[in-house]
Amino acid sequence: MEGLIMAGQLILGLSILVTLHEFGHYITAKWFKMRVEKFYLFFDFLFPIPSLLNFALFKKKIGDTEYGLGWFPLGGYVSIAGMIDETQDAATLAKEPEPWEFRAKPAYQRLIVMLGGVIVNIITGIVIFVCLTYSNGNNFISKEELNKNGIVALELAQQIGLKTGDRIIKVNGADYHSLTDLRSSDVLLGDNSSYTVQRGDQTLEIKIPSNFIEKLSDKKA
Repeated sequence: MEGLIMAGQLILGLSILVTLHEFGHYITAKWFKMRVEKFYLFFDFLFPIPSLLNFALFKKKIGDTEYGLGWFPLGGYVSIAGMIDETQDAATLAKEPEPWEFRAKPAYQRLIVMLGGVIVNIITGIVIFVCLTYSNGNNFISKEELNKNGIVALELAQQIGLKTGDRIIKVNGADYHSLTDLRSSDVLLGDNSSYTVQRGDQTLEIKIPSNFIEKLSDKKA
């Protein structure tokens, strides 16, 4: 069952990437007034033989373009009029190109259409990276939130003297902004690091042992 789920996730992920890639070819071709004959997710033939088992699970023609879902769950494609491939015969290639055909367009337009898929994939990667960076950059616990109800002291924290409910008000005698500051390398690797803690009506200084990182590593191991 787990294998089927992983296979499904793989197919879904590839389908999204392929659709975006082919959309790059599609949108640039449309931009330069080329005729796009087909836009398919998955192949409507037995890949890689275009003439074998031709049928689609779904197809609908809108304008000059046939949009469809192929039966062979791998990849996808865009068919642009006048783009030379193995499906065209010599008689077709011998004709004068029509204005809407790929081969009738200037070289720079053909190049942009050919690179359209890669460009969209790069843009997609940048967008995903920015979103993840933004999400992770804002996924922190502020000092105010941390001290709202106090910390939850696990075993190692208890060993250095912290208790559940403690409110950490300073690090090394200075103010701090978030939980990240409490766990920074300067604090955990410092020789004289300490937390200033408010426990009830008391204000305490909790020293961080110089071998705290070693204990943390041993605990994870």
